[in-house]
Amino acid sequence: MSVDDVTARIQANPRYQELRRKRSRFGWALTFAMLVVYYGYISLIAFNKPFLSQPVDTGVTTIGVPLGMGVIVFTILVTGIYVRRANKEFDALTRAILEQEVKQ
Repeated sequence: MSVDDVTARIQANPRYQELRRKRSRFGWALTFAMLVVYYGYISLIAFNKPFLSQPVDTGVTTIGVPLGMGVIVFTILVTGIYVRRANKEFDALTRAILEQEVKQ
């Protein structure tokens, strides 16, 4: 059996189609969320500097600093969410597909 035959069988497998669909949908949802947060922050910088330049409490730190750090934390969280789901759900589906193909 050639590599092309195995590849074609895996691509025709309904579980593989499910894996591709779930992974793609989830990836696009997280990408959209990240773009909204990032471009929202950039838009605030471009169009509402007075809001971002307001001091936090009585110090010299402005609202823009914690919001910028929030964008970085959000990026880390989105990455963690994807990795967690990939390790649990996507890897399990991949194993099931491979086990099914090895049996055939």
